Amino acid sequence: MSYVQKDENFQHILRLENTNLIGKRKIAFALTQIKGIGRRFAFLICKNAGVNPNLRAGELNVEQVEAITDVIENTEKYNIPRWFMNRLDDFKTGKSAHLVASSLDNSLREDFERLKKIRCERGFRHAFGLRVRGQHTKTTGRGGRTAGLAKV
Repeated sequence: MSYVQKDENFQHILRLENTNLIGKRKIAFALTQIKGIGRRFAFLICKNAGVNPNLRAGELNVEQVEAITDVIENTEKYNIPRWFMNRLDDFKTGKSAHLVASSLDNSLREDFERLKKIRCERGFRHAFGLRVRGQHTKTTGRGGRTAGLAKV
């Protein structure tokens, strides 16, 4: 069954956290398009913001969008559990936070650069594009190169 638009101020594209969200999708699932937000966290955001998760993203008014962005940016204010965060005990600040979109990309890049700078094993493997977490690499993950003999 297709969605029938009823409201004349329906937004087909909603801009949130530097990400375009599709207005036809339900808000809980539209939020998962933002990097760093999964389905469980999206439903938790809707609950804390007081927004019905079954509403379409394009049907939200300005106050509801502001409430959602406030929950995303200030997770500690809404008593979201520490284990729910994606950045536990940050290396620089020592605090736990939930990072989304470009701030998540920046923190990952900084972590990889720090590992390369201190010249640890994980840093070397990140630099050379190899598997980092102890996987076997003898026969798998050869990056598209052909294995064995080539037929002539």
